[in-house]
Amino acid sequence: VSFNAIDSALSSLKNCQSYINSGMDVATQVALDLVESFNDEEDVNNMEKVMLEYATMDRELNNYIKAFEETINQVKQEKPENLPDLESLAQEKFLEMQSKNSDSDLQKNEKYMYFMDQLKEMKKQYHGNDTIEQIDEDIAVTRSQMNFICPITQMTMKRPVRNKVCGHIYEEDAILEMIQTQKQKKKKVRCPKMGCSHVDVKGSDLVRDEILKRLIDSQKKQ
Repeated sequence: VSFNAIDSALSSLKNCQSYINSGMDVATQVALDLVESFNDEEDVNNMEKVMLEYATMDRELNNYIKAFEETINQVKQEKPENLPDLESLAQEKFLEMQSKNSDSDLQKNEKYMYFMDQLKEMKKQYHGNDTIEQIDEDIAVTRSQMNFICPITQMTMKRPVRNKVCGHIYEEDAILEMIQTQKQKKKKVRCPKMGCSHVDVKGSDLVRDEILKRLIDSQKKQ
């Protein structure tokens, strides 16, 4: 039995995940724009609902792909004389996976967690119980105190990423190049921030710091 067509279809499904990821990135940017421009809280909450809908689609797609992959692997291993109804078998596995879903799963979605983290930081910067004048003053102080210089390039960062392990921030291209170079030498990367004891920086530990990027961009405009 040839499974080429099925493998091709699964590959197409996996490509759909990139569209979901892109949608979540856009929703995050829109929500941060809304907070920055002091829009109605309800608008921001609606963006959170959009993110949860995307997370639901992502979970459903992952379950569907996993169900079909398990079904195909099972059939390949057993090599039955008569090809079973693959769609029914996969659907059965899919429904079993879906029955184990819970709302807490959605809130563990990596992009949703990033969304909530960035939203919280943005609200801290622009909202609170203070007046707008006080907020502007606080932001100005934050900007003056915050170091926008990458510890690797010694230049102002354009695309800052934060290390989830130690909390230090670097220019994205610079840290990724360092990781790749050391990987070729089969060596680990020590955090380039002076005084940091973290000795194994991984690409998977890096997340974009949208708030810092906006502060840097804002300072450049002034």
